[in-house]
Amino acid sequence: MNKNRLEAFSDGVLAIIITIMVLELKVPHGSSLQALTPLIPVFMSYVLSFIFVGIYWNNHHHMMQLAKKVNGKVLWANLHLLFWLSLFPFATAWMGENHYETWPVVMYGCVMFMAAMAYFILESALKKLHGPDSEFANTFGTTIKDTVSCLAYVVAIGGSFITPWVGIACYVFIAIIWFIPERRVEKKIA
Repeated sequence: MNKNRLEAFSDGVLAIIITIMVLELKVPHGSSLQALTPLIPVFMSYVLSFIFVGIYWNNHHHMMQLAKKVNGKVLWANLHLLFWLSLFPFATAWMGENHYETWPVVMYGCVMFMAAMAYFILESALKKLHGPDSEFANTFGTTIKDTVSCLAYVVAIGGSFITPWVGIACYVFIAIIWFIPERRVEKKIA
């Protein structure tokens, strides 16, 4: 089965996700700079989520460049990832609109964690399809960044019950470590 439709569909869904997130930035009533002040939490949530969507798009793009084929299991795994990514606008808006209160920050972390697990499932399905000795399987695998990210999500979710800023700090940390794509994948693609 050809992978091009999966890539095109995924790119379209990610573009729609970004569009929905930006639509949550409501135009303030008033023309002074002070009218923008209430939008700061919403805007900062948007920036964080935009970076995460960009990270997923970048990594998904690289993964699909190395994939030679897809099958039904891969298509469902990809839809599973897109499901969790499609919840980003809701989690982003809820967290920003409620000025980083505990439950919205916890829910944001849960959505982010599930998206990370869905990405892992997609990667695993592609590795299985391509075989254990394939270039794909030799390029992808669990890294320190993967392990640290999962632990950081757990700390973020649990720590948010103490103070939501623990969660926010962990989410920013995860975005920072994933901002630069995996060098091993970049080398293979080049």
